[in-house]
Amino acid sequence: MGAKEFSKLPHIGEALLRREDDRFLTGTGQYTDDITLGAQTYAVFVRSPHAHARLRSVNAEAAKAAPGVVGIFTGQDVAAANINGLPCGWLITSTNGEPMKEPPHPILALDTVRYVGDHVAMVVAETLQQARDAAELVEVDYEVRPSVVNVADAAGGKKAGAVVHDIAPDNCCYRWAIGDKAAVDAVFAGAAHVTRLDLVNNRLIPSAMEPRVAIGSYNRANDEYTLYVANQNPHVERLLMTAFVLGLPESRVRVIAPDVGGGFGSKIFLYAEDVCLTWASKKLNRNIKWTADRSESFLSDAHGRDHVSHAEMAMDADGKFLAMRVHTDANLGAYLSTFASAVPTILYATLLAGQYTTPQIYIEVDAWFTHTAPVDAYRGAGRPEATYLLERLVSRCAWDMNLSQAEIRRRNFITSFPYQTPVALQYDIGDYPACMDQAEQLADVAGFAARRADSEARGLRRGLGYSSYIEACGLAPSNIAGALGARAGLFECGEVRVHPTGSVTVFTGSHSHGQGHETTFAQVVAARLGIPVENVEVVHGDTGRVPFGMGTYGSRSISVGGAAIMKALDKIEVKAKKIAAHLLEASDTDIDFADGEFTVRGTDKKLPFAQIALTAYVPHNYPLDKLEPGLDETAFYDPTNFTFPAGTHICEVEIDPATGVVRVDRFTAVDDFGVIINPMIVQGQVHGGLAQGIGQALLENCVYDRESGQLLTGSLMDYAMPRADDLPDFTLGAVCTPCTHNPLGTKGCGEAGAIGSPPAVINAVLDALHPLGVKDLDMPASPHRVWEAIDAARG
Repeated sequence: MGAKEFSKLPHIGEALLRREDDRFLTGTGQYTDDITLGAQTYAVFVRSPHAHARLRSVNAEAAKAAPGVVGIFTGQDVAAANINGLPCGWLITSTNGEPMKEPPHPILALDTVRYVGDHVAMVVAETLQQARDAAELVEVDYEVRPSVVNVADAAGGKKAGAVVHDIAPDNCCYRWAIGDKAAVDAVFAGAAHVTRLDLVNNRLIPSAMEPRVAIGSYNRANDEYTLYVANQNPHVERLLMTAFVLGLPESRVRVIAPDVGGGFGSKIFLYAEDVCLTWASKKLNRNIKWTADRSESFLSDAHGRDHVSHAEMAMDADGKFLAMRVHTDANLGAYLSTFASAVPTILYATLLAGQYTTPQIYIEVDAWFTHTAPVDAYRGAGRPEATYLLERLVSRCAWDMNLSQAEIRRRNFITSFPYQTPVALQYDIGDYPACMDQAEQLADVAGFAARRADSEARGLRRGLGYSSYIEACGLAPSNIAGALGARAGLFECGEVRVHPTGSVTVFTGSHSHGQGHETTFAQVVAARLGIPVENVEVVHGDTGRVPFGMGTYGSRSISVGGAAIMKALDKIEVKAKKIAAHLLEASDTDIDFADGEFTVRGTDKKLPFAQIALTAYVPHNYPLDKLEPGLDETAFYDPTNFTFPAGTHICEVEIDPATGVVRVDRFTAVDDFGVIINPMIVQGQVHGGLAQGIGQALLENCVYDRESGQLLTGSLMDYAMPRADDLPDFTLGAVCTPCTHNPLGTKGCGEAGAIGSPPAVINAVLDALHPLGVKDLDMPASPHRVWEAIDAARG
């Protein structure tokens, strides 16, 4: 079945209420912290208060004698047990042919701590309070050393003696590039106009509603471990932990990720706490729970973004893009997190063509170790960084060429597909002008001049900002990703188990942590089999029940996980037709299946799906010589290409120049997600992404003290999150160009809002402030920063 036929099935495009919301709204969900096991103990981690220090000694004797203490573990214990460090899942090769620097990432520090929050010891006690009290008694003698936290300082070698790892004495992990430098330089040499821009993509701290939680459990009877964990991809967690760190067979470890309260990328990774609890559960023969508090999460969760870039665009006299070149310094933090190396390279630089026909592009990325928490994928993972740079640069080009933000984009849009970009990707389909046309109509761009005049009459400034983004979703295919450095496959698995009564259980390797999979996947299965949606159960997040899976990230769930389920459904239909053909005394090639019924083509002979299901399990009248009983099929799907959602976002802001306060008055987003299964869920995903993107643009900013390396934004008192009154009512629209290479025609929607919105907001702010002489402003556009920019422009 192709995407065109699929899109016309019942339930597809239907805004069904999310089935999972009932348990979430009534308090009956089960998150990891809700789980209490027998003989459960509690872990607290002793963390470094210094950004960089040598561990002279760790004395835990007093702590071991404290009430309730069951065990204390340090880096020495880990080394004695021959436990390996945490692995990085993507190898990047530098331009000189050398592999990236991969320093060890110990689960507990052995001789050096490298960021505030680094793991020094784990204390396990009968109660959480006893563990906290005992952790206070662990005596650590630190020899403080110089630290470097800003990526610009690391790149410039400005902090003498601040070496993060001996393996990288200049703190450089890799120097990577893509594109034809000589060809790009030649175009720039003859260009009629060159626009240049320096910009910072600010560092962010993921703040899911549920902090990270883990419970390690060991069963002596069968020598098996179970890890309950708030995680986005339990099979990958198990693979990394068993094969690379603990050296255990996967069959002896079960990872269960129950209800998860948001992830946004920060729960993809294998963390030190997960390994410590799993390993120590056998050492102590006790179940061990650890739940991060919010401040601990700020210190220890992987952060996002943190780029410093210089970008240039060469144009002809009419504003046609001829070539682009970019240099980016990317902050990786103190250690290589699971996918850290791929974010500023494969997931960033390859998206810098955007929606435009720029013939030549050259990108350099230098990645740096710093004495900060590791930096990895955060909602969008490289795509927001690429879009922010490109769309800021494109709007600057428009102003330099005295063109409107819309006109310069229209002059350079890709209009013919498939389109091969100069940075490796090939877009299969899209309609970028249609997205912009609809966005301008919904945003009432024609009425903007009157609204601006009204604002100015009240002493306020009003601006309009555009952003035309594209993203690559569903990382694929595995063989190409492998050639680019991926150390894992990027397929997905789906199992469809039809029960004797005709109800269905779906086992998916994707994982839901807010996306609504239990509803969306059920709609897909119900549509294909012609059964009620409520007759479909969706199981995920358990390596003991799901055959395998790569989890949820990169907006891959429906396009990759859903496609795997579709392939399994294809197998179900083929077998069911053969059963029906036997019962109806016809050839299986003459059996049609639609609306839950099997019909002999050209006759009125038919049987319902439920009868076929029952026959498969009660095979009294059954072709046992040709078919096995049962109706249960598994499929793996490895995409042939990325999917490419795209759209145009238009933001309208009003600014009070006396205070610098920016108010987002209107925000319009028109997106092309291909075929949409459930429009209500899609709109919810877009709303959430827009909130995060506007939060980055106006409020959020992770700051470390440049000298001490202390995290200055270590709580919600210091790190400003967007609130409901910071956001307008969103106006959403949709264009549909179905993906050409997956059976559903879907593209992915979970990250688009966070990708397209930041440059739209900042372009709107600069449009408002341009008449005052303000030409540039980095995120976040806080009142203080805006006021300072206005004051500086006034001289």
